[in-house]
Amino acid sequence: MANDMLRRRFGAGALATGLAIAAARSSLAQAEPRHGGTLVATFGGGEPQACYVPSGGGYGSIFTASKLLERLGRRRLNGEFEGELAESWTPAADFKSYSVKIRKGVKFHDGRDMTVDDVVYSVAEIWKKYAAVSALADFIGIDSSDSDTVVLKFEKPTPEFFFAALLSAPASFILPRHIYAGSDPLTNPANDAPIGTGPWTFKEWMRGSHFEFVKNEAYWRKELPYLDRLILRYLRDPDGRAAAMEAGDIQIGVFNPVTHSEIKRLTATGKFVATANGYDEAVWSTTLECNMRNPILAKREVRQAIFQAIDRNSIARTVYHGYARAGVGPIYSPNKAFFTTDIYKTGFSPRKAADLLDAAGYPKKADGKRFTLGLLAAGWFPENGKVGAYVKQALEDVGIAINLSVPDRSTSLKRLYTDYDFDLAISNQANPSEPVPSTTQFFTTDGIVKGVPFRNASGYSNPDVDALVGRIRVETDPAGRKALVAEFQKIMTFEAVLLPLVEIESITVASTRVQNHSKDPDFLAATWGDLWLSS
Repeated sequence: MANDMLRRRFGAGALATGLAIAAARSSLAQAEPRHGGTLVATFGGGEPQACYVPSGGGYGSIFTASKLLERLGRRRLNGEFEGELAESWTPAADFKSYSVKIRKGVKFHDGRDMTVDDVVYSVAEIWKKYAAVSALADFIGIDSSDSDTVVLKFEKPTPEFFFAALLSAPASFILPRHIYAGSDPLTNPANDAPIGTGPWTFKEWMRGSHFEFVKNEAYWRKELPYLDRLILRYLRDPDGRAAAMEAGDIQIGVFNPVTHSEIKRLTATGKFVATANGYDEAVWSTTLECNMRNPILAKREVRQAIFQAIDRNSIARTVYHGYARAGVGPIYSPNKAFFTTDIYKTGFSPRKAADLLDAAGYPKKADGKRFTLGLLAAGWFPENGKVGAYVKQALEDVGIAINLSVPDRSTSLKRLYTDYDFDLAISNQANPSEPVPSTTQFFTTDGIVKGVPFRNASGYSNPDVDALVGRIRVETDPAGRKALVAEFQKIMTFEAVLLPLVEIESITVASTRVQNHSKDPDFLAATWGDLWLSS
């Protein structure tokens, strides 16, 4: 299986090289971790607006903050949840509250003990108001039952998977109350130089260049971190990142740090490895969204026809050079907890698309056109414009005339989520395993919030779907909840309001010297205290 994956990603010519690298890594992995050294990393995105952003701030700030701040829980690569700053959590019999035992002996970087007061403050004042607003819709309070335990209370039953995912979410950090209480968390100066409990302490932020973090000598995991320094370096140009990696100035890059051709070139040298591991909790997709406010798109048959007219495999091959796979439904295929293939399938069939459009009352006119739609390719990623050009051609092949626009990021945000100025939109999502609310809010009525990005911009509103998601939110039997999520997938693929065209395969590229990386389902957001460098 591993050989097949290498062949698919890098081509048969690189298979032998890949196997040699894998063997070398296996040999190194058997060695004892080596202490000391400096790891320089880069990120396939832009420099964040702050080192820590209370609302999350996107993966730029999550990348930086997660090295300094920690969460109550974490998810392992095998899908199991475990405690980080929490030792354990236990639901009440009615699942309306959870008791969380807080780890003792943990200190903030300024020497102050982390206590239940810090947890109470973080959940009530940061998670509830900024970091997890939608997820905590049923949250009614938190208090400390003793010096070691906090109790989170909910208005309705709360499933264990949902609760564990909440504790382990990318932005669910525990902050020092003595630093943040009485301030505006959004403007607190500590956001630029966070004081946390993590394996690294903040040293400097050279804006436009890098963050430098140093080893936390008082870290509660006594043997960690292995490294002395961690530098997160920012280069705007992916070719510049590739050159810096080849020169030895950067040892690891996450979230597609270099172009696809450079991935193949770097790994062919035998000095680098590339892996798609470490992204199961942050699977990105390129989506196509239909605006239900347009009466043409309000017809389900038209929406189904549009998806039938598009060859998703072709997009994966041509636009993403094979570093993507055809989209299936609203729950993405790496999601081992909830993904199912028992759905309504909108496979590539221009003939079926034409039949659906004819049946919907839109036959071709004398000029060969049925109607005209505006297609907005949002300016989040450069590939979106290329996908837009392909979708335009595919839809025009079945008689739908397309006016394509590729606005910049700020204009895309306004047109999509404030003005709803689009008919079709190519956008992107990053979905974790827990579907509520990160996935479901794109389809529920309460997800329609004008001016709030990455919610329900389509205007789709269905009381039956709202009720179904409400049941998913409170179902505490794991098997029953999985069945409800499967039903949700079947309905939403049939409705064809918003579906992934492709699931993007995010890649980490690392020097063969970097050990123990990509062993977290959200590696970009992990602490990196257990990484080390071979000699």
